[in-house]
Amino acid sequence: MARLLDQVLVIDIESTCWEGAPPVGEVSEIIEIGLCPVEVASGRRLEKRSILVRPVRSKVSAFCEQLTTLTQQQVDAGMDFADACRLLEREYRSPDRLWASYGDYDRNQFTRQCQSANLRYPFGPSHLNIKTLFALAHRLPAEVGLDAAMRLLGITMTGTHHRGDDDAWNAALVLIKLLERLRPPPLGPA
Repeated sequence: MARLLDQVLVIDIESTCWEGAPPVGEVSEIIEIGLCPVEVASGRRLEKRSILVRPVRSKVSAFCEQLTTLTQQQVDAGMDFADACRLLEREYRSPDRLWASYGDYDRNQFTRQCQSANLRYPFGPSHLNIKTLFALAHRLPAEVGLDAAMRLLGITMTGTHHRGDDDAWNAALVLIKLLERLRPPPLGPA
């Protein structure tokens, strides 16, 4: 089947994290999958969704709670990682669509966690790194964070930084601005 290019699935994940090294026996796990599909033809953000994921090999640290605002109680009520992957495949056709994130962390973490859990990776082979694309498009000497990219574009970040749904929503807007720059002018009469 050919890849669908009607939408780009912009994903931002939050994972368990610590100020220093993780406690013995704990590993970083996805606790939130933020999702914002971008309709390519219209350049519209279609939805802002937060999928909470229950960690099984780690706990939400005080540092992680302060950073993300997610609590252990909230993520304990989430779905397991395998169900979250199936949801992406079923509801968003994730294996058939291009997916994007602001940086490579999200792609790397999904890869690690799928391998660790012996699960099928829920996306197709192509990933778009918005962070790299932004730096290249603006001829920056290095990549910049999402908040800096939005400031450079003259747009205001909305929501809570380091919440998956809000960061996906904001990253999707950066992608839309980049796509607008790439669009050729309409073809006129010959």
